[in-house]
Amino acid sequence: MKVAIAGSSGRMGRVLIETVLKSADAQLAAALEQPGNAYVGKNAGELVGETSTVTVSDDPRSALAGCDVLIDFTRPEGTLAHAAVCRELGVRLVIGTTGFDAKQKDEIAASSREIAIAMAPNFSVGVNVTFKLLEVAAAALNEGYDVEIVEAHHRHKVDAPSGTALRMGQIVADALARDLSKTAVYGREGVTGERKAETIGFATIRGGDVVGDHTVMFLGSGERIEITHRSNSRATYAQGALRSARFLMDKASGLYDMQDVLGLR
Repeated sequence: MKVAIAGSSGRMGRVLIETVLKSADAQLAAALEQPGNAYVGKNAGELVGETSTVTVSDDPRSALAGCDVLIDFTRPEGTLAHAAVCRELGVRLVIGTTGFDAKQKDEIAASSREIAIAMAPNFSVGVNVTFKLLEVAAAALNEGYDVEIVEAHHRHKVDAPSGTALRMGQIVADALARDLSKTAVYGREGVTGERKAETIGFATIRGGDVVGDHTVMFLGSGERIEITHRSNSRATYAQGALRSARFLMDKASGLYDMQDVLGLR
């Protein structure tokens, strides 16, 4: 399996490169960066202290030729540009980027009609098992419980709430037959009035080097249930992304997520 990595010099990109280089069934075939990046033209292995025959490139079209799959944890605009090239070349795509708007998600869905795409707000196996637990919990705790979601990430994260927190909120809303776009509350300040029972609250923390913490609270009268996932290493995301890449290898087209990859749907 010939794997390309986008955003190769970033925090996640480096972990992905290291994971691929250490994998028995994957070969690092390309490493992408933006034009002007200091690592363009250098050996990709230098990014993680390993040896590699791949040179970091700022030309997606030439770099992706002959690759089986691209793993992309970058920014929405960059991912969409890469998706267009993957669509042209028939390269499968694993998307870990978050922060897409509705129109951008539609563009990805359109690309998935021609190439196989795995897209998830979080590729950790543990997080995706947590998603399933939330579905079960929300269905059972459907009366008399308020729902609040708290997430924390490192100071460099640019979108809020996190894609993972939003997915958690959507899972809970679906299980409770609520419209998240109408019931979500993303911040509270001043005299807000009494909490409305149907709302789903989100609280965001940014600071330090927190990889990713998420807690969903079901708060009832006399008891509180908390379902928490904490990530201590980006390696869990990289392993899940590589697992998704393997899943796509026998797929010609379609849009999948980690629930499909793990057989949890």
